Amino acid sequence: MNKAPLGLLILALAGGSGCASYQHQVHCPALNSNQRGVIFCVDGAGGFLATSQSVGREIESARLPLALIPVDWSHGWGRVFADQMDWRHAREEGCKLAGQILAYRKTFPAGKVYILAHSAGSAPSLAAAEALPPNSIDRIVLLSPSISSDYDIRPALWAVRESIEVFYSGCDMFQLGFGVVLLGTADGCRGCTASGRTGFQPVVESSEDALLYGKLRQHPWSPCLAWTGNRGGHYGGYQPEFLKAFVIPLFDDRCTSGYGSGKL
Repeated sequence: MNKAPLGLLILALAGGSGCASYQHQVHCPALNSNQRGVIFCVDGAGGFLATSQSVGREIESARLPLALIPVDWSHGWGRVFADQMDWRHAREEGCKLAGQILAYRKTFPAGKVYILAHSAGSAPSLAAAEALPPNSIDRIVLLSPSISSDYDIRPALWAVRESIEVFYSGCDMFQLGFGVVLLGTADGCRGCTASGRTGFQPVVESSEDALLYGKLRQHPWSPCLAWTGNRGGHYGGYQPEFLKAFVIPLFDDRCTSGYGSGKL
């Protein structure tokens, strides 16, 4: 796996929503000469790193010239409830991630920047995007996001050059069904449906919004995908064969259409 060493400690200021006065120190990832960009991988609640580890193996297998940076945003190992329920903490961690991305962009202006998040990791990921200038991120991929389905994703869409890809499943009954009823969504909404079950609901208030939503691509799970190991549950999105067929190609410039392009 192409893990980049962390160096060049600098001060960064994320100047977007909720981060205007939040100053913090961040590390800028240093790339090897053969790496053309970075994937910031934001695991779900509990700090288990299962997504980062699975994605890292597939990045290495595909020989993609990308550095994988796991984002340490959790309250701590096993603290699933705290991570899912603490929206303020998620936004603060999103500001830190925005600072890392700004630092990377300053050092490697031509490099690719991707974010991949699972479940509650979608909260700091979207918060980071909202804090960044337009076109700061090439693509965001959300696997089973536990953010509410009516969350206004337009500010995050402004931050991406290409797309936000959302993989969701109506069969995610335990974590995003019962779990969300018990704990609420990762953005602190009680009585809301998680976007990881239904996708995000567009908020179109102008022709500009309609164009903006052209960058939102949502992929529902169906039984025909069971062969990939993704059987519609909460952890199906990072099963190896599913990653290989539909997720990893989203970070590969050689895959632009057809099978293997990330399109379901």
